[in-house]
Amino acid sequence: MGDSAYLKKFVEDHPKNKMAWYLLGKEYEASGQTGKARYCYIQADGVYEAFEASKIPEDLWMGYKADLLQETKRREKRGRFLRKLGIALLIALLIGLPSAYAPGGEMAEPATAGTQDEPGAETPPAVPDAKPAKPPGENPAKGDAANAVKGPVFTAQGYAFGKPQAGAEALGGLIDLQRRTGAPILNAAVLGMERKGDYLLWTDDMPVVYELEQSPNQGMTKIQSYDAEACRCTPPDASGLQAAAERWIPYQESLGVLASAMQRYQEGTGGWPSSLDDLTGPFPDNWLAGSDPVMVKAFGPLLKKLQNAGSGAAGQQSAESDASREGLAPEEQPYFTEPFEIIVDTKAHVLAVVSGDKLIRSYPVGLGGDRTPEGSFVISDKVINPNGKDNGEFGSRGMQLSDTNYAIHGTNDPDSIGKDESLGCIRMGKKDVEELFDLAPKGTKVTIGKGILPALESVPKERFKLGHRQNQTNPHRVYHWLN
Repeated sequence: MGDSAYLKKFVEDHPKNKMAWYLLGKEYEASGQTGKARYCYIQADGVYEAFEASKIPEDLWMGYKADLLQETKRREKRGRFLRKLGIALLIALLIGLPSAYAPGGEMAEPATAGTQDEPGAETPPAVPDAKPAKPPGENPAKGDAANAVKGPVFTAQGYAFGKPQAGAEALGGLIDLQRRTGAPILNAAVLGMERKGDYLLWTDDMPVVYELEQSPNQGMTKIQSYDAEACRCTPPDASGLQAAAERWIPYQESLGVLASAMQRYQEGTGGWPSSLDDLTGPFPDNWLAGSDPVMVKAFGPLLKKLQNAGSGAAGQQSAESDASREGLAPEEQPYFTEPFEIIVDTKAHVLAVVSGDKLIRSYPVGLGGDRTPEGSFVISDKVINPNGKDNGEFGSRGMQLSDTNYAIHGTNDPDSIGKDESLGCIRMGKKDVEELFDLAPKGTKVTIGKGILPALESVPKERFKLGHRQNQTNPHRVYHWLN
């Protein structure tokens, strides 16, 4: 029965593999455990009947059994390696933490390592917090304690849900958050993003998968996993933390839209906006479709951050401290590092808003087949109620592409969404095009091609919507887009 443990683990991971059930049954039968063997044979179904009734050479199915065992052992070895890698990343994280938060030198067990009453669980050794040297004469406790961020501070990270490497990925996100924030964090949390093709899915319900808590008075650092399948544990209730995360997500979307508008304005005019009013002028100066309280507060510090972003590492560090002084606390720092862009996949009939490899929204669209041009464009015009109507052929919103006769717009023919019935324009549903109008500033880059997006629809329950709107109609022009 030396192989039964591996076979048992294999059928747990692959319950539909009938051959594995049959082989496990043979192991139990050989050891006299007829009841368990019978159960396995039932799961094996037709495989049991076929093998028992045939004269298949023993070396054939024994070779198959050896392959299953080798695969199970390989996965177990990889799992041990990834757990050790996660611990190494945790040590790296702790080394980077200021000494004021490590007086006791004790670390709580990461939940991903399991607990001692779980079979196969590994308990990592306690890791003493490192104490980096301070310049002579500097009190090591003063500056660090004063700059401590209570949190929770959030970040989002690609996460392999239920997989052994998930813990290492989440800890990597915490390390990156510590580096970007530049201040000691008492409470930080990672939200998990699912990967689809080349993109990570940013959604309004990304789950909390990992949390870090610092206890300065006790000298403790606690790492908690909230992924029950990956850590094989029962995580504590995360509803309070999840509620805070769901407030952070739309906040970051507002910052991302504002930063994108600033960068597109600079590209289009050659200078940075001096105030939010420069971005929210009436048509045709409506770089932003409106504003919200987040943008009002963040404009000044975010502008300084962007202006200093090209100055190298020293400039980036200066930008972060300026942002904090001017009104953006470390927990309010922008998450998105690249301006928003639009990608249209003519094969999948999908339009997506992305920032680098983060897919923020994806909508179904109607196209014109070969009449929809492929290539790179920018949004050159953004207009509300094209041709004076909110229910005409162009719907309630229009975004012209590079001063051509092609546009992204609404439609009075919603049944055409997902089909190739336009003369070349990109048609969208009313709610979708109105949200996109607010998410995509004037000057946004648009890429149209085939097979460049995953075929999915990703929209939140609460749509992104800006307030304080200016006049964005254009009664002086009749649009003749190729609808």
